[in-house]
Amino acid sequence: MFREVKKEETFPQIEERVLALWDKDESFKKSLDSRPETEPYTFYDGPPFATGLPHYGHLLAGTIKDIVPRYWTMKGKRVPRGFGWDCHGLPIESLVQNELGLAGVAEIQKLGVDKFNETCRGKVLKYTSEWKKTVRRMGRWVDFDKGYKTMDKNFMESVWWVFKQCFDKGLIYQGYRIQPYSPALATPLSNFETNQGYKDRQDPSLTLIFPINSSEPKFKDTSILVWTTTPWTLYSNFCIVVGPDMDYNLVEQDGKKYWIAASRTAAYFKNPNIVDTCKGSELVGKDYEPLSRISDAFVTPDQLSRHYKIYPADYVSTEDGTGAVHTAPSFGEEDFQKGAELDLGLFDPLDTEGKFTDKVPMWKGLGAKEADKEIIRYFKEQGRVFKQDVIVHSYPHCWRTGVPLIYRALKTWFLKIDAPVTSKDGVTKT
Repeated sequence: MFREVKKEETFPQIEERVLALWDKDESFKKSLDSRPETEPYTFYDGPPFATGLPHYGHLLAGTIKDIVPRYWTMKGKRVPRGFGWDCHGLPIESLVQNELGLAGVAEIQKLGVDKFNETCRGKVLKYTSEWKKTVRRMGRWVDFDKGYKTMDKNFMESVWWVFKQCFDKGLIYQGYRIQPYSPALATPLSNFETNQGYKDRQDPSLTLIFPINSSEPKFKDTSILVWTTTPWTLYSNFCIVVGPDMDYNLVEQDGKKYWIAASRTAAYFKNPNIVDTCKGSELVGKDYEPLSRISDAFVTPDQLSRHYKIYPADYVSTEDGTGAVHTAPSFGEEDFQKGAELDLGLFDPLDTEGKFTDKVPMWKGLGAKEADKEIIRYFKEQGRVFKQDVIVHSYPHCWRTGVPLIYRALKTWFLKIDAPVTSKDGVTKT
């Protein structure tokens, strides 16, 4: 079948010769026709987007996807392989949004969702011809003529059918989860997309004063210093957490007394006047004066009874900060988990574009990060800021727009992947 390779023949020439031979001999078609239809092997392939050109990642995954069907074909199975195109999601929406010069969801709605969707449909298969050339050059055997598109009606209906089967089996439920969210695109991103956008940025490093409400002599007329790099989340503060086994110093300065982790005292005070000490466990249970009570109206009385207290947490670090952590359950994974553990409720005052709503009227219309400076200035005027600085750290940005992401609790649908399922024959599997 193969002739001897000539010395002057290049690798690309060899590839083209083999591909031409396969075409002439109809090798792929014969590999299917020679296997009985009664011996099928179904191969589910995650289709690529055709809004961009193939890259190394596609070539690697595509090669693996070619190996598996070839293996089962050699085992005597009939393995049909229709190539698919993913037509939904951020890639096409972001591309069209940029082409039309639409700044956000509000402008998309002003244009008309129907018009926006139709434009997306018209551009979603932009690079199909280049994809076909590349996939063929890889030597991958797939059927482009009998392919599918996720925007096909029958495909979408099949997805809804699967969802309904899961729903009827009690495997679908609704709940909250912290997700990386792009305010510019008004949508959460996958972990894969999030990991593509890390870069260094400057953020506020803010240490705040929280007066402790206690009649105990040791804690009366004292405050606890709390550190944050997200001032915009302060209106969602529901509690403070400390390390129960950590040592804390009470430092007196200018007639005021502040609790701070012993190992962080030198970072905040040049010549600390330490007047007392305690374990974090002694601070646990103490009430403190909140920065704001705006969120009180958005939780139940039972939840509110647990707000503005100090709780223990094993994740408190002394690598930076004060050893006391501001906790806003609507923002951040550890915050959310602690809030769920204590049933504190949620308070998210941002809209879909990450701007403050009338839940916090003072900053209505300002984006979360944009509001930082105004929020810091306001709490300085209230006498609640102990120290202000800047921190440079690696932070995830939306890799399509460059806008910093927000980790926020979003209500969404989930599939119970670990729930027991009973088959028709009565066998229960986990």
